[in-house]
Amino acid sequence: MNLYNIKHPEEQVNFAQAVRQGLGKDQGLFFPENIPHLSNIDELLALPLVERSQKILGALIGEEIPQAQLEQMVRNAFTFPAPVANVEDNIYALELFHGPTLAFKDFGGRFMAQALATVRGDGKITILTATSGDTGAAVAHAFYGLENIDVVILYPKGKISPLQEKLFCTLGGNIRTIAINADFDACQALVKQAFDDAELRQAIGLNSANSINISRLLAQVCYYFEAAAQLPKEKRENLVVSVPSGNFGNLTAGLIAKTLGLPIKRFIAATNANDTVPRYLHSGNWSPNATVATLSNAMDVSRPNNWPRVEELFKRNGWALNELHSAAISDAQTEDTLRAMNQLGYLCEPHGAVAYEVLKQDLQPGETGLFLCTAHPAKFKESVERILDLTLPLPEALDKHNKLPLLSDEMENDFAQLRAYLLK
Repeated sequence: MNLYNIKHPEEQVNFAQAVRQGLGKDQGLFFPENIPHLSNIDELLALPLVERSQKILGALIGEEIPQAQLEQMVRNAFTFPAPVANVEDNIYALELFHGPTLAFKDFGGRFMAQALATVRGDGKITILTATSGDTGAAVAHAFYGLENIDVVILYPKGKISPLQEKLFCTLGGNIRTIAINADFDACQALVKQAFDDAELRQAIGLNSANSINISRLLAQVCYYFEAAAQLPKEKRENLVVSVPSGNFGNLTAGLIAKTLGLPIKRFIAATNANDTVPRYLHSGNWSPNATVATLSNAMDVSRPNNWPRVEELFKRNGWALNELHSAAISDAQTEDTLRAMNQLGYLCEPHGAVAYEVLKQDLQPGETGLFLCTAHPAKFKESVERILDLTLPLPEALDKHNKLPLLSDEMENDFAQLRAYLLK
C-alpha cells in the first residue's frame, strides 16, 4: 500500500511506515495513493463482519501484510458487534458502542494496536495522544499489556466525565495518564509540540493513536459496510449517512467506503455549536473559532484535523463539495432531540442526537437515513440522566473501572515539563 502526504505529495510511504510514523512532514496526513473500486459489493454484504472486513482491509492494504496475518489482526480487533437499530420509519442508528470501552473508537484503536504490533520492528514505541475521553479509553484498552509499547494520554483536568476518566486512568502498567490543568485544545497543542520535536520523537519512538493514523481510519471503513449489510436491500439504494462532529475521521472513513463502491447516496456533517464546517461549506472561508464547551464535546471539534482528507476524497472522485450537507445544533436543541428520541423508545447520547437531528432536518422523501451513535449513553450518564429524568444502570465495562482508584499524574500546561516526563 502506497500513501502520500497530502501537504507534501512527494513524501511517500508504505502502510507500515504510515502506521509507525502517524504523521508526515509539517504534520501532513497520509492518504492512500489508490483506493480500489470493488465490484462484488453484494457478495461482501452477504458475509459476516469479520470475514467481510478482512477482505475490505486486504483490498486496501494489499500484499504488504500476508493475508493470514491480516486476517488474524482483524479477528483479534473486531470481537464485538455493530448493530443497526430502527429508530423510526426510514431512520436507523448504527450503534458503535458495543466494544470494551463503549465507543466507536474501539474499532480503530484495537485494529491500530494489532497493526502497530505487527509492523513495529525492534525499536521502542511511545503512543502519545490527547483525549476528551473516548480516544483515551479506546487507546488505553487496545494497547494495554502490549510489549515494548508505552502509552501516554493527556486529558484536561476536570473537563471530562468522571466515568470516562475512570475507564482509562485506572489501568496502570504500560498506560500512563496525565491530567493537564488546561482545556482540550491545550492538550492537543502539547501533543503537536511533542511531534514537532525531532529529537524527542526519535528518542522515544513517538507515535499518534488518533484517527489521523491510517490504520485507525481504515478500520472505521468496515462498519459502514456492516451497516449496509443489516439494512433491507431496498433501503440501501438511497442511503444518507449523518456523522456527528469531532475531527471527522468517521466522515472520511464513510467517504472511503463510498469510493470503494458502497452505495451511499450522500453524507451529512452534523456539528454542535462548534460550527467551523457548516460555515465553511456556506461561505468558502475556513475560519475556526475558539472551541466552545458543549454536551457533545470532542477533540479538535472546532479544527477537525481530518478535513484535508475529506477535501482530498471529494477532489479525487470529482464530487462537488456542496453535495456534503452540514448544519450545527445547539445544546438546547440537543436536549430537545434526546427527549424526542426517548419518546420514540430510543435512548441516545448527545453526539448521536446531533447527528439524528440534522438528518431529520435534511432527509428527503424516498431516502433512508442512517446516523452514527458513537458512544453508549452511560458514558454521558450525568447529562443524559438530567435531561431525560431517569437513572441509567452502569454497564459492566464502566462499573468495574468506576470502583478502581485513579492512577493519573497531574501537570501544568508546560511542554518542558511534559518533555522531561516522556524522557524518564
